[in-house]
Amino acid sequence: QVQLVESGGGLVQPGGSLRLSCAASRSIFSANVGWYRQAPGKQRELVAGITSGSTTNYADSVKGRFTISRDYPTNTLYLQMNSLKPEDTAVYYCNYYARVGDYWGPGTQVTVSS
Repeated sequence: QVQLVESGGGLVQPGGSLRLSCAASRSIFSANVGWYRQAPGKQRELVAGITSGSTTNYADSVKGRFTISRDYPTNTLYLQMNSLKPEDTAVYYCNYYARVGDYWGPGTQVTVSS
């Protein structure tokens, strides 16, 4: 079992920045980890991910604005979000996928509004 806890969401004005964190209860070294988001009335979509081989990938809509990173000693995944837009408003979820299974955090709300 892997517990994931996201933090860092909130209300921000367009053009602002937020940094999301996801603390994992298990080592993220050999896992594929990532951030997904789900806006009201829409399907959950991948925002950014890092594979166990350290390959990163981003949704086209966030390339150049968001950066995913991880810290092995603390088993924490981050998502730095800059130049936020109203269309980035969603619940953001942390995902952990490895041999032990596929796990999700409870999500953190990000609202971009003036």
